[in-house]
Amino acid sequence: MTTRLAINQLTIRFPGQLQPAVNNVSLAVQAGRMLALVGESGSGKSLTALSVPQLLPVQASWQAKSIELDGEDISRANELRLRALRGHRIGIIFQEPLSALNPLHTVARQLAESLQIHQRLSDQQAASRSIELLTLVQLPEPEQMLKRYPHQLSGGQRQRVMIAMALANDPSVLIADEPTTALDVTVQQSILDLLKKLQRDLNLGVLLITHDLGIVARYAEDMAVMKQGEIVETGVTREVLAAPQHPYTQQLLGSEPHGSAPLSDASRNLHLQGDNVCVWFKQKRSWGRHDWFHAVDDVSFAVRQGETLGIVGESGSGKSTLAMAILRLLDSRGSIRLGATRLDTLRGRAATPLRKRMQVVFQDPWGTLNPRMTVGQIVAEGLTVHARELDRQQRDQQVADMLREVGLDADARHRYPHEFSGGQRQRIAIARALILRPELLVLDEPTSALDRSIQHQVLELLRDLQQRFNLTYVFISHDLKLVRSISHHLLVMRHGRVVESGTTEQVFSAPAQEYTRTLLDAAFDERLRQL
Repeated sequence: MTTRLAINQLTIRFPGQLQPAVNNVSLAVQAGRMLALVGESGSGKSLTALSVPQLLPVQASWQAKSIELDGEDISRANELRLRALRGHRIGIIFQEPLSALNPLHTVARQLAESLQIHQRLSDQQAASRSIELLTLVQLPEPEQMLKRYPHQLSGGQRQRVMIAMALANDPSVLIADEPTTALDVTVQQSILDLLKKLQRDLNLGVLLITHDLGIVARYAEDMAVMKQGEIVETGVTREVLAAPQHPYTQQLLGSEPHGSAPLSDASRNLHLQGDNVCVWFKQKRSWGRHDWFHAVDDVSFAVRQGETLGIVGESGSGKSTLAMAILRLLDSRGSIRLGATRLDTLRGRAATPLRKRMQVVFQDPWGTLNPRMTVGQIVAEGLTVHARELDRQQRDQQVADMLREVGLDADARHRYPHEFSGGQRQRIAIARALILRPELLVLDEPTSALDRSIQHQVLELLRDLQQRFNLTYVFISHDLKLVRSISHHLLVMRHGRVVESGTTEQVFSAPAQEYTRTLLDAAFDERLRQL
């Protein structure tokens, strides 16, 4: 078996840190095989990968016994040699293609640049090769795709362009750093199926960085588990997953979402109801005419107090639009009721008193927490609007109590958002939503940006808060494992309509629609179904 990449005794340090960020790491990637490097954020996975093409941050100092690429030690290669290797024999697929692609250049120009640097192709030859590459990654109408800019492509299309760029010069090693984190399960599956096919057809050695053990189980032949800069376990994937030896590997497997929500209690009163809900947007046409885009079309649902309604579907299916209609942040047609209150008839200031009964937790806490405000000011903001009778001391006490409720120290209220980890910031966002003691909490992809172990902690927190405060949840996600573990009822949406609904276990155990079966097949791997 040919070794494509061998990293031997790699150590990476940063100024001011007592412990190395990566400590004495050794890995080997074989030709025609995929090695998955797994672990939580901050474990050193990406730093290890970036050491291969020597793209580490300038402040990092590193050393290695050797880094061998097809038998050549490149650890001491000069800059000229490294430039010849980057994008040629070493292909890299970055985590977020929208930030990795140049927004000012067309796809054609970005593909041609690498081809002309490494292979000195003419414009005509580069254009012909670019069409071959886009065809290879299964993009439709490649000639038209070449003319487009990154913002004109979907997430899956942008990722396929990134793969085409990485493969442009026939690399022997492909580094894929969380290549499907922000993608829907069906798009994720198609991208990874494509990578797997290319790996076999081109005899590539693939280093896949991920925190999703479902992806590892389905696609990687080998795996290495990383914790705090060190490799704690390596081996053939099926053997490691079947009998993990290290406690940290066991912890990661235990963090995979599993189980299901308690059975629905038919004796509880219906709390949130929607009947024939529609959200239409006007689209302009020429000569002053317009069409209507049906973002949400004739959707009905019902959930009892203290239970969770899960909403799943691909991007653009209308999940978040429906949530915004429930929260009265978008106008809608049809009936929406919270308890005995008809929500859809409320407009403007008439809806203000109702805000304290409904709150929302968004996908990215970093983007929704004001960096110039302390945590105490952020959490107390709702009280200043809806509880003006409280004085400053009373508000401060309620903030301290709520931070404790979500598992944070009360002293956290004196600090700023940037001083916290992603999981801690999400707890702050939950505290801000709960400070008004709402009845309904809308959770829009609340854990998608978090590691599995942190997801597990946040999910357990949400379950505990729901039981203690009798909260009703609307839980939106493209991660079906998470949805199954917390939701009592499920809506499956596509193109703005509900294609299937029912109790969560009913939909998961006996899906009636082909689209639902496709989502389930993409989300669950047989080797992890029993977790």
